[in-house]
Amino acid sequence: MCLFQYEDDPEPEEHVPAGPLYVPVLPGRAEVVVRLFRTPLGARTAVGFTSAERLAATLGAGHHWTRLSESALRAMAEPIGASLLTVDPTLTAPAVTGTAAGAATTSVPEAPETVARTA
Repeated sequence: MCLFQYEDDPEPEEHVPAGPLYVPVLPGRAEVVVRLFRTPLGARTAVGFTSAERLAATLGAGHHWTRLSESALRAMAEPIGASLLTVDPTLTAPAVTGTAAGAATTSVPEAPETVARTA
């Protein structure tokens, strides 16, 4: 006998803790400042990776990181409006590096394009 049936939801959300994550942080600060991102729809999300190699493959070599548990990352991010947690995003939007006709250059923050886990 099955206690839980997901007839309406063929892929139920996984609520298993991800374990210690490699979390992108802002460099050059005495305290740890977690770097937040935006989903493709614009929602703020904290991001964690299951390995340093995955972080480097997505954000580039030499990116600063710290190790945090999923619960610690959520506790740091939720009070500042990032209630989503994206684990191991694989794609990011490229930064804008040049413009036509001498217009000002702007930078676009990377946006993980994965399904985000929610609490």
